[in-house]
Amino acid sequence: MEPQLDPMKDDLPLMANTSHMLVKHYVLDLDVDFKSQVIEGFIVLFLETGSRYRRASSTGEEGCQSQFDETCKIRASEQGHVPVSNESACSSKMEYNDFAVCGKGGKDTSDKNGNHSNEEQASGISSSKNCCDIENHGNEDFLLVLDCCDLSVLKVEEVDVAAVSGIEKFTRSAKLTDVSKELANLRNQIVHELVTLPSDRWKEQLYYYTCCSQAPGCGALLFATGTWSLEIRKSGIQTPADFPHAIRIRYKTKPEGRSVTWTTDQSGRPCVCTMGSPINNRALFPCQEPPIALSTWQASVRTAASFVVLMSGENSAEPVQLQEGIMSWYYYVTMPMPASTFTIAVGCWQEVKQSFTPAVQTNNEFSLPCSQADFRWHEESCRHVEYPCRFQNPAARLQRVIPYRVFAPWCLMKCCEEHLLQLIPQCLSAAYTTLGTHPFSRLDVLIVPSNFSSLGMASPHIIFLSQSVLPGGRQLCGTRLCHEIAHAWFGLAIGARDWTEEWISEGFATFLEDVFWARAQQLSHDEEKAQQELKALLRWRRLRDEVQNSEEELQVLRPNKESTGEVSESGASIVKHGLKAEKIFMQVHYLKGYFLLRSLARRIGGASYLASLRKFVYKFHGQLVLSQDFLSMLLEDVPEQKESGLTVESIFTNWLDTSGIPKPLLEEGETWKESRLVQQVSGEVTKWIRTNQRIRKSGKKKRRQNEGTFQKLLPDQLVLLLEYLLEEKTLCPRTLQGLEKTYQLRDQDAEVRHRWCELVVKHKYVPAYGDVEKFLREDQAMGVYLYGELMVNEDAKQQELAYKCFAAAREQMDASSAKVVAEMLF
Repeated sequence: MEPQLDPMKDDLPLMANTSHMLVKHYVLDLDVDFKSQVIEGFIVLFLETGSRYRRASSTGEEGCQSQFDETCKIRASEQGHVPVSNESACSSKMEYNDFAVCGKGGKDTSDKNGNHSNEEQASGISSSKNCCDIENHGNEDFLLVLDCCDLSVLKVEEVDVAAVSGIEKFTRSAKLTDVSKELANLRNQIVHELVTLPSDRWKEQLYYYTCCSQAPGCGALLFATGTWSLEIRKSGIQTPADFPHAIRIRYKTKPEGRSVTWTTDQSGRPCVCTMGSPINNRALFPCQEPPIALSTWQASVRTAASFVVLMSGENSAEPVQLQEGIMSWYYYVTMPMPASTFTIAVGCWQEVKQSFTPAVQTNNEFSLPCSQADFRWHEESCRHVEYPCRFQNPAARLQRVIPYRVFAPWCLMKCCEEHLLQLIPQCLSAAYTTLGTHPFSRLDVLIVPSNFSSLGMASPHIIFLSQSVLPGGRQLCGTRLCHEIAHAWFGLAIGARDWTEEWISEGFATFLEDVFWARAQQLSHDEEKAQQELKALLRWRRLRDEVQNSEEELQVLRPNKESTGEVSESGASIVKHGLKAEKIFMQVHYLKGYFLLRSLARRIGGASYLASLRKFVYKFHGQLVLSQDFLSMLLEDVPEQKESGLTVESIFTNWLDTSGIPKPLLEEGETWKESRLVQQVSGEVTKWIRTNQRIRKSGKKKRRQNEGTFQKLLPDQLVLLLEYLLEEKTLCPRTLQGLEKTYQLRDQDAEVRHRWCELVVKHKYVPAYGDVEKFLREDQAMGVYLYGELMVNEDAKQQELAYKCFAAAREQMDASSAKVVAEMLF
């Protein structure tokens, strides 16, 4: 049964029929035009029959060359055949590592509005709403359904992969009885052989993917676009096995498309990025969104020479000049991943370089804590589909710090140099120390525009960081970097089979962020324990506030409960609340997931727990998992915990399947207040409250110079101090002035400045309204709910400030952020 969408709800549909056919590889060939704010070109999909429709090959084992020769003769007489030209087909003499694009897609025959010309209509290509009665044939012709939104699809055609020179090596023999049917079978057989090549032939595979993507078309396919999907069919083809396994789609994005954001960077230069949209990449290219559709990809992107193209790719692309003023960038990946993880950023980025190589600690304390069990895991065969896996590469297994680059707008290069460049190798080394082999071979870090809606986002081979992490020292930059690096293992190398279980990605990254950061700083055991208890208290307070101010249904980590991971017969499904604008700002999946993992670590023991995480990584990398996969493996390693009542079922009941704060956590919440760092903050809070009382009593009299000797606090301690002071009913202007001067709050990191702005708003401290305005302008990833606080006091000056800031930022603001803020203001 197919998913039924309720238009009144905010669920995200995943429409692709992945049980029928799976995309194994994408080849993208795109032009980025900043004047029209359009990305245009073609994408070639290489498909395999899905698990429910796979059938045994009926081809024989004899004379593959004779079949290929006979097929070539047949093709010449095929109606509508386009001869292979030197420009459109790659020569077999090309080296496998010369991944040059041999030609560009066909001529665009649509007008500026994306309407089809007579030439297209004559060949059976239809527009979105006039699709050659595709609905009337739906019962007899097989439909390939792709996830697609906000795209102008111009043409869909079958690709004649058999026309590629040298492709005969991928053919098998079969008696040619039915000319057209056998030719179609041959093409599909070629694609099957290509997508199933052994992983040690990946260069050859990419080479032939490139050649096949440039092959001529051999027949237009009928298509129709809906709100969320692109449906493609071939007249008379009724099964996935007989459907073309290589198709080319010519399309262009729309300026209002929600997968990419056209904006300007901090230096005022134009740029476009995939900003982590709730609809993922379906408005960037037609694809299969369900996580089960693991695929590889390669992309050639052309744009003006002044721009740099960054992308999810294993290679550090070097631009090639195609013509004066136009450069081409080429990236590829060989590890199959969901299409939603594809990321691109095109802008006038500058690479931030340093004149020295930072030293990374290699002493015993910083060495990989491998046990005998760790070595046994390395010796086991990987369980994922075949690809060139770094976990089986001896050199990769010893690589503590992978190659990395940093890119930023020109005006932020100095900020990046001061901290970020030095932090990356420390954090990468700490991650390796904790989990072992880096899943990806390299890393780019990009400082994205100020309208980015979060502090960071991780994708294969690339991390986006908000500019908000740069000012105010190392703390926020380091912890956020550690969080995003952790996603290389949890979220990318290991993904959630059901997107509603996002705690598997975010909970693990939040937990490991603390472990990585402690090791990057080389803290002692006591220092690490004290910092993590302080962090736990801050997160507990945040979770408590979020639970009090959000819908119960959004607080459940496994909303589908026993149906988690289930899909319809076709493979389509629905992500509950996937389009809810407020959800992007919620932390409940991060926080409850973190506290669950922290609770398990305390019960099992830190060292044993981290060993179990490494085992989980080695066993499940390259695969999709559900909650029970991790929990079952963990509890198998510690059978004594089952005797004490810790079971998968009890964890579901107490942590994953219910709203609110988990009962085990309620009991633990008070214990962190006894931590040394928290006690220090409590002492400082008492001093400030007494200072405030004295100021109120003295009125306008000048305060004695010897009043108020305050200790220096860590950034997280400052956050807690300001949160405690937010609970005070009144703070005098002189107290607030003293706070700012004592701790230089304007120069602290964004977390501290956020709490400072909340104090300013609560107590209507007019002299610091400029700090609030600056925060809303420059720290958009964190300032959304500050608008609500400006409105709730019903103070004319504060509301005027809110309207002013929103008016200035709205045009460039992230769509979800703008929607949430508009609901607060209007």
